[in-house]
Amino acid sequence: MPIIKPVKGIHPQIPEDCYIADNATIVGDVTMGNECSVWFNAVIRGDVHYIKMGNKVNVQDGAIIHATYQKSPTTIGNNVSIAHNAIVHGCTIKDNVLVGMGSIIMDDCVIESNSIIAAGAVVTQNTVVESGSIYAGMPAKKIKDISKALMSGEIDRIANNYVKYSGWFKD
Repeated sequence: MPIIKPVKGIHPQIPEDCYIADNATIVGDVTMGNECSVWFNAVIRGDVHYIKMGNKVNVQDGAIIHATYQKSPTTIGNNVSIAHNAIVHGCTIKDNVLVGMGSIIMDDCVIESNSIIAAGAVVTQNTVVESGSIYAGMPAKKIKDISKALMSGEIDRIANNYVKYSGWFKD
């Protein structure tokens, strides 16, 4: 059974159509949209500030979502994939974003819509990732614009696939 528990009397809000893996952890002030999935060993800790997720967000294996006490909440838009072992902390991620495997997004960053954070990238505090771009490196910098093909071929494909995959585990 997943660990889903309140913190200071605030319970996570998880729609029935979401999939939560058996060993995922979701605590505190977490609000999820529809068709979300939280995979094995992922942690979403809404203990020190709120975490709001839109529709069709997938939080893949080992990813961590947290915030900064009384300072930086975490807000995630619709159609967002947070890949394996990524860390998303006290930031804003808008719609249609792919956060690559092992990447880190730090406090007060804004990831604009239709963007990709490459695997292993470190997006340092207060960075604004412009819409339609790919950021990579340590610290992360813009490396190129996203084509329409890449947007539908990666961002949309991965988000849609995770809705499908979660259906395999709901029986």
